[in-house]
Formats: sequence, structure tokens, C-alpha cells
Amino acid sequence: MASESPVFPIFGALADLQRARMLRLLEREELAVGELAAAVQLPQSTMSRHLKALHEARLVEKRAEGTATLYRLRREALSKEARAAWELVVGSLGAHPSFDDDDRRLAEVIASRADPKGFFGRVGGEWSDLRKGLFGERFAVEALLALAPREWTVADLGCGTGEIAAEIAPFVTKVVAIDRERAMLDAARRRLSEHANVEVREGELAALPAQSGEFNACVLSLVLHHVREPARALRGVRETVSPDGIVIVIDMVEHDRTEYRTTMGHEHLGFSRATLESLAREAGFLLDAYLPLRPAMDARGPGLFVARLLRAN
Repeated sequence: MASESPVFPIFGALADLQRARMLRLLEREELAVGELAAAVQLPQSTMSRHLKALHEARLVEKRAEGTATLYRLRREALSKEARAAWELVVGSLGAHPSFDDDDRRLAEVIASRADPKGFFGRVGGEWSDLRKGLFGERFAVEALLALAPREWTVADLGCGTGEIAAEIAPFVTKVVAIDRERAMLDAARRRLSEHANVEVREGELAALPAQSGEFNACVLSLVLHHVREPARALRGVRETVSPDGIVIVIDMVEHDRTEYRTTMGHEHLGFSRATLESLAREAGFLLDAYLPLRPAMDARGPGLFVARLLRAN
């Protein structure tokens, strides 16, 4: 029997989108198993199995550094067959929502590495844990809320259990928390009972229980992807925002996790900048900013963005 062609193990190793995602990152950066697992949101056990297959197919190199094993794809070090196969895969990948998330998480992994100088170089990647142990996780967000003008009235739309309303309340004159689900509103009232300047109302986004121009700012946090007609909902929001007011949208970047439609009732698989800009324009807003947020390394969901909308003239 003729011996197996050397290309079969190569194509076998490459016949998996997860491995292609890994190789995209390993071609850009040498990574430890844990770093790569964090970047592509896979368990380390799964990651190790994939890396074993890629190493056996000679698509990645590995080396030991202390107790860590580091992996890297160097295109110039690949065999002729492996290089041709990888170039074929890369050329066929095109744009994919997962890649943007991977790239953002890779940037976060790299940013978390040790600074080579001074105290922060010595504690390196442990600094975040050290700071958390000393000061907790909430201080930065709470401190930045002090930037909001004291005289504002802010609406937390689709408020759920009132978490955002509770965060904002100490810094502004009034907060109005609105949701359509009575169970959520009951939980919100319990959470917000200690804040005398918070009012809880029941209502829909497209027909908000609010006066024209009542709010200086509105926040929609992880709400729009549940709305069948987001432009219509944003038009309803526009009626309640003062002429110089702002709308803050926090939601998922565009992704490909189609199971969210059935498991969690999502109407939309996130929003790209272009899509949100189009929806905002249709509703009478200008998209003033769209910024992907730094991912939490232990988060399992898609990446998030924050956007700022301003009323168009």
C-alpha cells in the first residue's frame, strides 16, 4: 500500500473553523495555551487538543519558557505543502464576526502582559488582581459617573432589575426606570427603593410613558437586540429626549451565534457600526460614537460596544 500523502494530515488539521481562528492569532503572536484559550473563548482542554493536532501536522511550532508552553505559526517555517494549504485557507476565510471578537480579546491578552519596568513589571499580570483585592472592581465606573451633570434627568430604558438606574441615581437629579415586564419592574422597585430620586414606570420603547423632551439622557443597555423593529423603538426614544440630549446604547457587536435567537429570544445578532448608523439615521439620530468595549477575559458572550446617539436637526 502506498504511503499516505503528507497533505492529508495538513488538510485534516485545517478542516475546522476553530483551528483557523487559532492559527490567525498564532501567526500574529506567540501565545501560551491559556492566552490562546482566553482569546478564542475555548476551554484549555479543548485548546490543548486542537494544538496537539496542529503541531503534529507541523502547522505550529512550540517551545517551553519556564512552566509555560508557547505556540507560534511562522509561515516561512512551514513546509511547501503546509504553507500552500494555510494560504488557501486564509484566502477563503473572508470577514467573519468571530474574528473581530478574537482580535479584540487578543489585544486584551497582550495588554495584560507584564510591563518590564518598575513595580508594575515585577507584579506583571498580577496587578489587576492586586488592585481588585485592594480596591474592588467598581470604583472606576462609579467615579466616572460623576462626569454626568447633577441637574440631569436620565432614563434607564428596558431597565430590567434596575442595575444601571441604581448606579446613576447618586449622581443626577432624577432617574426614570422603564420596562415592559412586570416581574422585572417588581425586582427593580426592590433594588431602587433606597433611592428617593428614582421613579419606576411600566411601558414600551416605541410608546414610552414620558413627556416630550423629558430626559437629558437615555440609556439602552442590552435592549435593542431584543426589539423586532429597533428603528421604530429609537423613534419613540427620540420623542422623550431633549433637543441637546444624548442616547447611550450598549449592546453586542455583530456576531454569528444564531442559537441566541431560540435560546434567548434575540431578534438581532448584534449590530455593526454601519447597521446602527443606519438605524439611528432612520430614527432621526446621528451616530456620534461607536466604540467596542474591552472584553472581560472570563466572559463567554460576544463582544460589546457602547454608542452615543445625538438628535439630528
